[in-house]
Amino acid sequence: MSIANETVTATVEAIANGSSSCAAVVNHYSDIIAATESKVGAWEHYDRDFALQQANALDSKKAHSSLHGIPVGLKDIFDTADFPTEHGSPIHKSRQPAKDSAVTEKLKAAGAVIMGKTVTTEFAFFNPSRTRNPHNEAYSPGGSSSGSAAAVAAGHVPLAVGSQTGGSVIRPASFCGVFGFKPSRGLISRRGVLETSTTLDHVGVFARNLEDIAVLTDAISGYDPADNASYSEPRDSLVKQLHAPQARPPSIVWFDMPYSDRYSDDATAAFDGLLAKLGDAIIHKEAPAAFRGYLDAHKAIYDYEIIRALDDEITNHWDNISESVKPIFKAAKERSEAEYREALQVRESARAWFEQFYEQHDAMLTPSAVAEAPLMGSTGDPVCCTMFSLTGLPCINLPLLKGSSGLPIGVQLIGKDRQDPLLLSHARQLIDNHGLSTTT
Repeated sequence: MSIANETVTATVEAIANGSSSCAAVVNHYSDIIAATESKVGAWEHYDRDFALQQANALDSKKAHSSLHGIPVGLKDIFDTADFPTEHGSPIHKSRQPAKDSAVTEKLKAAGAVIMGKTVTTEFAFFNPSRTRNPHNEAYSPGGSSSGSAAAVAAGHVPLAVGSQTGGSVIRPASFCGVFGFKPSRGLISRRGVLETSTTLDHVGVFARNLEDIAVLTDAISGYDPADNASYSEPRDSLVKQLHAPQARPPSIVWFDMPYSDRYSDDATAAFDGLLAKLGDAIIHKEAPAAFRGYLDAHKAIYDYEIIRALDDEITNHWDNISESVKPIFKAAKERSEAEYREALQVRESARAWFEQFYEQHDAMLTPSAVAEAPLMGSTGDPVCCTMFSLTGLPCINLPLLKGSSGLPIGVQLIGKDRQDPLLLSHARQLIDNHGLSTTT
């Protein structure tokens, strides 16, 4: 079998029937890491021997779980008892958690091989990381899940886990040309993950195809009473829904967004071409004036909550915080509780508006980012994602377009809250029904 071109499920089946092994899979990806990591810089902590040790232990067992023997990269804000978790900051250098995060626990239970910890920006926030875009090393992979997106794009692992508070799953997935999925808030537990905003933080995933996105999300989702965003209502399998026949094509809306003046010429041209190809399958609407307020509310909540979440680092370790971040933290401290409470009310209004919207439509289509990846030194503009981080809606990046320089431009599809399986199904229909080709 050709490991690089197989889905996760096919690889697990090959391991189960003896045509491959966990060790062979790990060695395949480890060889790619050895050949290209010096250029990409996706890994904060990587241990080939430990990965092979995990693989050999799994080879002694019958393959029965969904990720048996599958290598996974884990953003370095998820606690891992086997690796340091340093949050992208010298303040937490050599920090060794005693316990795994909920996601780490579920990955192990599903039989995954945790290859290591992928690079994150400082506190999963603003300051760019050292990771480079695998498509062109002069360009950024985005932030803050830079290492996770780049690791999948570079072929270092088939799967990786990241997080999004503003645009840190969808935007790097767009820049790196991979599938990236930010599920509904609460679908995946945040226990044992660096908190920067209890209202806005989400766990997300990266993969090379929709099926792998579904398999990984199913493996790590579930109710966790330790996370105040987690919900206990029944959850359908994303894998099952992905392949289920649908009675009709989805009703998808394109909004002329209030920030469309920030789209690059390349992005505008690419989306004009896509919309022309999709034709009547897309409904065009003017964005409500309230959308501008949703963007402002996201910033107010983020400012207010990150200062409190990182109180120890800011109060006791100020000298070890990057100079580029200090002015942002200083400005954030000026946020009043009244502004914060008002922003939370706007968030509830936004959630109510989208609840009504999804009574008539199935999904929204927008750019994942305003442009191709910028040059190194910037993580890019997150504006295309922030409104949906505010509202907690599920979003997926589809790597469908390219700019004039050949760098990827992602297409974002946004679904109804807690209807994640349907969103992936709508994404599959959009691609299949219109003969769209992915750039992965």
